[in-house]
Amino acid sequence: MARDRLGSRLGFILLSAGCAIGIGNVWKFPWMVGQYGGAIFVLIYIACLIVLGIPVMTMEFAVGRAAQKSPSLMFQQLEKKGSKWHWHGIVCLMGCVLLMMFYTNVSGWMMQYFVKTASGTFEGLGTAGVNAEFNAMLGDATWQTIFMAITVIIGIVVCMLGVQKGLERVTKVMMVALLVLMVVIAGNSIFLEGGSEGLKFYLIPNVESVKKTGIFNVIVAAMNQAFFTLSLGIGSMAIFGSYLGKDRALLGEAVNVAVLDTFVAFTSGLIIFPACFAYGINPGAGPALIFQTLPSVFNHMPLGRLWGTLFFVFMSFAALSTVLAVFENIIACVMDLTKWGRKKTCIIVGIGMFLLSMPCVLGYNLLSDFKPFGGSSSILDLEDFIVSNLLLPIGALIFTLFCVTRYGWGWKNFIAEANTGKGLKVRPWMRWVMTIVVPIIIAIIFVMGLVTFNFTGK
Repeated sequence: MARDRLGSRLGFILLSAGCAIGIGNVWKFPWMVGQYGGAIFVLIYIACLIVLGIPVMTMEFAVGRAAQKSPSLMFQQLEKKGSKWHWHGIVCLMGCVLLMMFYTNVSGWMMQYFVKTASGTFEGLGTAGVNAEFNAMLGDATWQTIFMAITVIIGIVVCMLGVQKGLERVTKVMMVALLVLMVVIAGNSIFLEGGSEGLKFYLIPNVESVKKTGIFNVIVAAMNQAFFTLSLGIGSMAIFGSYLGKDRALLGEAVNVAVLDTFVAFTSGLIIFPACFAYGINPGAGPALIFQTLPSVFNHMPLGRLWGTLFFVFMSFAALSTVLAVFENIIACVMDLTKWGRKKTCIIVGIGMFLLSMPCVLGYNLLSDFKPFGGSSSILDLEDFIVSNLLLPIGALIFTLFCVTRYGWGWKNFIAEANTGKGLKVRPWMRWVMTIVVPIIIAIIFVMGLVTFNFTGK
């Protein structure tokens, strides 16, 4: 069977960026900036992205393009005879499935908030009322199931149309709409009365705020966010490398994706911080910022219902861009392993993902007594912990060692593939960064992720 191909370089960049751009950019990035001292966190984050994120993404692209297979089989194509690197291919598939088991649910939350905001559900509610509405949403298993199912159906139908006619075409439109929406909403937020203080907090480094948090904590948090924002380690980038031609060098493509990903994260801060400061909201409110704080902000804003609706359309697009990309990864893996056609694979994967996503849906209502880490933790927390704290860092380390050591694919083979084509290339001096610095940073992230994780309740 001939390998699917993307129709354009823009399609590849937007698809890869769409996979990277998700709720982590527009939800987690702003509240982490708020909690870890503002502008200095942003600067450290960008440095970590350059040193860590771009090199590992280049490696994933290179492995995928060289193998011309999905993650489930790509290591078998490139590894030395008798080695066991291919075991990670199955882990990649499992990681993508586990990610979608909770991400489809969170994507459904975004859609529900779009409907609630557009219909005026939040109008006139104070903070307590918004919190009650959020808790009621979590407690309603029926509506959560419906919106999760809508997410799965959208993902499967688009992927069923094929790489070019479905995935690439829909993602191009959705990503352009997402970027336009972001700029429009940010423009409105920046010019709010009192919003300038939010811009100062966000854009002007403040040493005192970092002293309060502790510079070590800020650096570790920035390293974590730079790593996790790109979803590296479970082959979610490698699959798009396998659909790519040989005309462009891969470091330049990784830079393009990282820049677009960072633009979305950065612009989300331009939306949120001026609004928070304009209406006296704590910018370090944490994960509750999107669901429990911002609806109150939109209630006070002129034309707040309109701006709130546009914001949650944009959030839904950000979530769906990741859903589409990871679903394609799962479908490609299953097709490679079973030799089934795309339509049959999509139907079976769709049914399977719906059923596997149900525990997360029920974790806030019918199964709410199950507290995997005690406290207020849920099934989502357990699934997120396995993916974010275990599979992503371990997987990224495996991809890195596979590319840079003689026991794997090897540095020469990696360089030959990564530097094929026009554009920015991996230079010889970068070898020590990719061979020594990157694995050490990934190991630190892995250890810190275990040490700092709150096992007694989240």
